[in-house]
Amino acid sequence: IVPDEIYVQVELKEYTKKNGDKIDITFIKNNFLAACKSIGLTDKDVTVQGYQGYDQNYWWNRKNKKQNPDMKASVTYWIKVSKVDMLDALVEKMDDEATQNFFIAKTSYSKMDEIKKDMKIAAVKAAKAKAIYLAEALDTQVGEAITINDPNEIGDYPRPMMYANTLMKSAADSEAPPMDVDFKKIKLQFEVTVVFALK
Repeated sequence: IVPDEIYVQVELKEYTKKNGDKIDITFIKNNFLAACKSIGLTDKDVTVQGYQGYDQNYWWNRKNKKQNPDMKASVTYWIKVSKVDMLDALVEKMDDEATQNFFIAKTSYSKMDEIKKDMKIAAVKAAKAKAIYLAEALDTQVGEAITINDPNEIGDYPRPMMYANTLMKSAADSEAPPMDVDFKKIKLQFEVTVVFALK
């Protein structure tokens, strides 16, 4: 399946322009949240993961007894998008100087529980079919199920690598259309152990 829940972590930080003006975190946050809204994200798609402050010149300020050290504040968000196009649109609107980093933290599928249920039902049916033909080799029949073991899945679902969905155009292929590249599909595997009685 192709994931339709893509979680991106974005860290934004205050910065100082060449003329000495400081761009504060409130201005940066407001612009970023406006950019999120402009591509169709809602309050449910954007969450704050943390705030941080750091004075890069602490020892210099201490040595020179600077009274008002300039601490740079930062904020980290988690953004949930449903497709690569939305991520591309957000990246285009981000402030390059304020953005410290961003990366895909997690991918998932909105109907994962539904798929898990269907796959486990199919696994139980396959287990019975297998038990029937194995029992026939012993000239016996399969009775009722004695136990069904549904082990808990450990860890997150696979996290596929993301491929950029734009292609740099060279002079030789400037007329070529861009590639339509999406996330790698997630491969799912679930186990169910069934013990049948023989009769």
